[in-house]
Amino acid sequence: MFAGDQNGLQDDPRLKAISEAIRVVPHFPKPGIMFQDITTLLLDHKAFKDTVDIFVDRYREMGISVVAGVEARGFIFGPSIALAIGAKFVPLRKPRKLPGEVISEAYVLEYGTDCLEIHVGAVQPGERALVVDDLVATGGTLSAAIRLLERVGAQVVECACVVGLREVKGQHRLNGKPLYILVEPRQQTNCSAPSVNGVAVNGVETCRHDDIYLSVTKLGSTFSPIPKCD
Repeated sequence: MFAGDQNGLQDDPRLKAISEAIRVVPHFPKPGIMFQDITTLLLDHKAFKDTVDIFVDRYREMGISVVAGVEARGFIFGPSIALAIGAKFVPLRKPRKLPGEVISEAYVLEYGTDCLEIHVGAVQPGERALVVDDLVATGGTLSAAIRLLERVGAQVVECACVVGLREVKGQHRLNGKPLYILVEPRQQTNCSAPSVNGVAVNGVETCRHDDIYLSVTKLGSTFSPIPKCD
């Protein structure tokens, strides 16, 4: 679901400002990628605040007690949302980043695997959780976050992302959980790059960039069974 499809948010000028505040970097981190750089959104105080406010307005009355942020950019938006709705923030981190006892959940990339971890005891059975990230591409990372939270007994209410395509090809992998997106990715004028942060546009093979890894994903491919973390 897109925020602009909601009653009361159609033609909301905040959404246009949020979209325009996100810089498009062509051919980063490799040729053919239209990277959606949210760091410029963070430089715009009003657009940054509006981003958080829209999420807060949506989730304030949903009884959410856990906001789980996906490393790394989910850490930017998640804590502010958690504070505003009276929830705790739980980081979902890459391997060997959390110092205590952890539970791990691996997920498949086209050419390898990655893993998310959560501290044991950070989430209690029955708690209602929101998963936050900056961008959804194929849905693999969000799906792993959902599985991880459900393994510790949480009830995942929804996933929230700032940027995403109107038809997320991997949405069927989210175990039926709703997905809420603020804006669609922008295309750079007069640029031939066919993809957006890991989403293959028009069937072109591409990849998603992350602070830790660069994975290559072809939408519509068959994914392997869930692997185990090392």
